[in-house]
Amino acid sequence: MSYRKASLPALPLALAGWLVVAAPAAAAGIPVANQPTVTVEAGAIGATTTLGGTVVPFREVSFSAQLPGRVEYLAGVEGDWVKKGNVLVALDDDDLLAKRNQILAGMETAMAGLRNARVQFVRQQYTGQPQGMSGMGMPSMMDEALTRPMENMFKGGSNDVNRRAQLYNQGVQIDQARWQYQQARAQLQELDAHIRDARSIAPFDGVIVRKTVEVGDTVQPGMPLLAFADTVHLQIKVDVPARLMPGIKKGMSIPAKLDVGDTHIETKVAQVFPMADAQRHTVTIKLDLPQNAPGGPGMYAEVVIPDITTPVENLPVIPKSAVRWNGSLPGVYVVTGKDEAELRMVRLGGFVDGNSVSVLSGLKTGERILAAPPNNQTGDSNDSGGGRPQAE
Repeated sequence: MSYRKASLPALPLALAGWLVVAAPAAAAGIPVANQPTVTVEAGAIGATTTLGGTVVPFREVSFSAQLPGRVEYLAGVEGDWVKKGNVLVALDDDDLLAKRNQILAGMETAMAGLRNARVQFVRQQYTGQPQGMSGMGMPSMMDEALTRPMENMFKGGSNDVNRRAQLYNQGVQIDQARWQYQQARAQLQELDAHIRDARSIAPFDGVIVRKTVEVGDTVQPGMPLLAFADTVHLQIKVDVPARLMPGIKKGMSIPAKLDVGDTHIETKVAQVFPMADAQRHTVTIKLDLPQNAPGGPGMYAEVVIPDITTPVENLPVIPKSAVRWNGSLPGVYVVTGKDEAELRMVRLGGFVDGNSVSVLSGLKTGERILAAPPNNQTGDSNDSGGGRPQAE
């Protein structure tokens, strides 16, 4: 029992002794000759908030079945590239094509009836004889000379009135034939729209990101078929608390970090949604990623949102290349009076831009440091990144 009590205070002493021995080795100076140096300058650093977001495609569309049928063609699988205008999904349309031929036959019939009605109208207009009467030889002459005048005398009829009525009847038959043709034409247009719905066409160049059917599947209207997206142009979608929105304007640059190799990039605000979520009180914004940015849709990303409600602080700002990582501990080489550089551990703040980072403690304005120390491990460390600068 007495042995254990004596050993407890000895542990901190042993650790302290180890640190005293190890510290000089880490802080050993290196010559400054032919080494580029920079003077630490102060920068106005405002408070920032780091928010998590998701990488999303610039454009994404989802296709669903518009009519019942059987899937007979798919352009590919997830990840396949499809150009604009090519067919993505095709449903069986044999029955629709049969109905189309039937409607075309009806249109021809209606057109023949229209031509016949016009011919009969002209015949009635010039001969005055109703359809079905031959109008040739003595019977026709007797009808014109005796029958019709006697009919007008005894019955009080009028030959002109009958003629006009017959012309009007022939005109109605022309209109009816024309309407039948227009009706058949409208049916053809409706059927052609259904035939187009049997094909899902790529509206832009992109890739298939998700498909829910296979060739041979039977679908009903409303069933999802596949999702298609433009993955060349990517964005970050972030939900920002409403209190931070006064500091965000469309077109401004916002630093971000992708969850791919700890990549820090500059993004630009592309879209600010006009309304906040009524339950979470957040506003959705979208940030444009630069071309050839690593990663893809669905990946995690962090963005640094400025907080204009917090006072601005003057903090030392150094180049990102001046930071040397010892595992997860950041440090810089400070030039001493002996024209040597010694390693000093610092606490980093957030990235000021793509090439500079702020320092919270361990360094003062006016000190000289190596701009690019030898064996600089910036961005090459394989550790978890717990000591990487984070916006605060």
